[in-house]
Amino acid sequence: MSAAPPPAHDLLGIGIGPFDLGLAALAEPLDDVTAVFLDQRDGFSWHAGMLIEGTTLQVPFLADLVTMADPTSRYSFLAWLKATGRLYQFYIRESFYPLRAEYDEYCRWVAGQLPTLRWGRRVTSVVRVADPAADGAGGDYVFEVTAQTAHGVEKYCAKHLVLGTGTQPRLPAHLQGLEGAGPVVHTSDYLPHRAALAASGSVTVVGSGQSAAEVYRDLLDGCGTGPGEHRLDWVTRSPRFFPMEYTKLTLEMTSPEYTDHYVSLPIEQRDVLGREQRNLYKGISGDLVDDIYDTLYRKSALGAHVPTTLLSDTEVSAARFDADGAGGAGEYVLTLRHAQLGTTAEHRTRALVAATGYAATVPGFLAPGLVNLDHRGRYAVTRDYTVDDDRRIHVVNGEEHTHGVTAPDLGFGAWRNSVILAGVTGRDPYPTERRIAFQQFGLPTSQAGPAPRVEPVETTDSRPDDEMEAAR
Repeated sequence: MSAAPPPAHDLLGIGIGPFDLGLAALAEPLDDVTAVFLDQRDGFSWHAGMLIEGTTLQVPFLADLVTMADPTSRYSFLAWLKATGRLYQFYIRESFYPLRAEYDEYCRWVAGQLPTLRWGRRVTSVVRVADPAADGAGGDYVFEVTAQTAHGVEKYCAKHLVLGTGTQPRLPAHLQGLEGAGPVVHTSDYLPHRAALAASGSVTVVGSGQSAAEVYRDLLDGCGTGPGEHRLDWVTRSPRFFPMEYTKLTLEMTSPEYTDHYVSLPIEQRDVLGREQRNLYKGISGDLVDDIYDTLYRKSALGAHVPTTLLSDTEVSAARFDADGAGGAGEYVLTLRHAQLGTTAEHRTRALVAATGYAATVPGFLAPGLVNLDHRGRYAVTRDYTVDDDRRIHVVNGEEHTHGVTAPDLGFGAWRNSVILAGVTGRDPYPTERRIAFQQFGLPTSQAGPAPRVEPVETTDSRPDDEMEAAR
């Protein structure tokens, strides 16, 4: 006699980053939601490779897991400060921006209180099966999720799925597979390799944005020509070392209204905007830009030589390892191309740090046809964050190409989770603000004539496991 299928949860989340952790925290007090969240890791960890001492979030503490949906939640950042005896210290510090290490510890504190989290579960398949509780009426279905654990295979059933597998480190093709004496490290894995990078004698940071700047600043203290010091260079194809734009009217783009506007645009226009708007959330904090300059000024005072070069508008077009370079110790040889001049040059270094960002992928464990994809093989995400016709599969932090700057924004995560829980429950357990901006992102209908036609998100029947690499 076959075993009875497990009871169906109302909600099952796959992947436990900050967004799904926030969803779990908001779902926990709801009596009409049964939920479970799976992750292949052994416990919560947030960008462990980049928890450099002294670095801060680029968003205020209100952008925690729950506050923007429920300021009274016992899972807020302020509640963590109070529970750990740090509330007055944070108050006296007079900064809205928590340390990265603080935020990671806060998330671990929340995760430790939630009984719905299941660690060490690597999801291997998601399929639709008939709902045994439907008694054959209406042909309703649930999602059956299979997960591999250290002790065997587990199966779960759920009426709604939330795909929170997030983004994966991206390494350009010419930096992949390089075998050499020194390390080639993506910023996501920086801290475990920091000592080896510094000991290599020369390090080159390739990329732009906050992560590149934080790594460069961290290694800059050891930059010099003395014993135990190293050469340090920074190469970015960005036209300049640009700061993140943080003016208040620009911040209104992280709003429901701008997300409505962005989703309504044709897919081609969204793709162009996505590239143009990267400085809104992928730039460097102004304070860090100034700190780098001030450090360079201090180290070069009174004519001292600082062995470092900052190259902007410069792309790494090729890379190889020269085993005979650096007196037989071996060096990486990068071919650099300057965009404005069109000229090329070679740059030699003993170690590389790739600050080349992250990419969202469609997990290979999803059954073919389970989710809708656009013509580029990406999630075709609707305004309410679903990717299937029945609006029962939800996505978090996989919709930057459809929803714009709010997708990766920590401060908007609680709003999105409120929308997801409304879809799961059929009510509004956490009411969402529909208008928060003073500005309008389109012309008023009375002045512009009929409202423009909203282009539907393109879909395709492409199989996710054929089109995209598995996320985990």
